[in-house]
Parts: sequence; structure tokens; C-alpha cells
Amino acid sequence: MALTPSTMLPLETPAPDFRLPDPDGKFFARDDFKAAPALLVMFICNHCPYVQHIRAGLAQLARDYAPRGVAIVAINANDVTNYPEDSPARMRAEARAAGYTFPYLYDESQAVARAYRAACTPDFFLFDQARKLVYRGQFDDSRPGNGRPVTGQDLRAALDAVLAGNPVSRQQQPSMGCNIKWKPGNAPDYF
Repeated sequence: MALTPSTMLPLETPAPDFRLPDPDGKFFARDDFKAAPALLVMFICNHCPYVQHIRAGLAQLARDYAPRGVAIVAINANDVTNYPEDSPARMRAEARAAGYTFPYLYDESQAVARAYRAACTPDFFLFDQARKLVYRGQFDDSRPGNGRPVTGQDLRAALDAVLAGNPVSRQQQPSMGCNIKWKPGNAPDYF
């Protein structure tokens, strides 16, 4: 497993726009969620062991925070030609198996991943109601094989601060995971 860290997009960056389909062809856009007090954009995929390690925690986080008004979307930007296990059909099956209640979108062109400077799966971007970036970092400090429990404590602390109208701590640890599987010749220059 190659371990890739988040690029740590600068805080206060405005949320890049997106309009992407889910595996059933229904489109979701950033502005569909403009009334939400917070927007969480997660770059994940089906096959990454780091995502698989926290998948139950992701599903629970959505069950805990969606009722509080948080808009949550997941985006898969992997090259499905070379990684067919991340295809939209398999995304649909993974969302069902994992219990995901949030839209799981497919970024076929990889343009949205590039706009967010996404680097790894999982990679988390939390925006406040003004859609300014307030958190980009790890779910928690659990990793496959390190024996630490999956709690989501880092991301949950940021979500709780936003919902309470408090500032999010600027002490943030990068997310770590598998690199996004870029299409040949499409890898960004921000590494």
C-alpha cells in the first residue's frame, strides 16, 4: 500500500463548484446544498484499504450529522479503466453494502478532484455555511493495522465546532490513504 497524504488545501479556500452524477445518473451540484450549515466533500473509492478501514465510521458519521443539517457528498475520481473495481456499477453496490446515505458521485473527468487538490482516498474537505474551507484533514488517527479505534474524532470535532458557530482548530493532521488513481497523463502538478 502506497501511503499518500492530503495536500492540505489552504483554509478559507472557497468550495470549488461541482456537478456530478451518482451511479444511477442523478446529478448533484455544490449549490444544491446551499441552505446547509456545512458541506462535507469526501474523496473516497471502493477498493482502497484506508477507505475500507473507516467505511462503517463514514456511514455512522452521515447518520449522526445529516439530521443536524450537514450536507455530505462522496466523490470517486479514480480511473475506472485501470481500476474497474471503482466503476459506477460497483460504487452503487459499495454504497448499499456500506450503508452510505449520502450521494456517492463519479468524477469521470477528474476535474473536480483537481479543483479540490484531492490527493488521496480518503480525503476530507469541510466547508462552513459561507462555503469557506474550515477543515481538511484526517478522519481520525486510526489506520489499517495500527490498532487504534475508528472514531472519526478529528472530523467530528470540526463538524461540531461549525454547527456550534465556533472556530475550527487550525491544528489539523493530513488525511492519509491511497493516491487517487489518475488517468494516464492526467496527474496534477500539485504533488
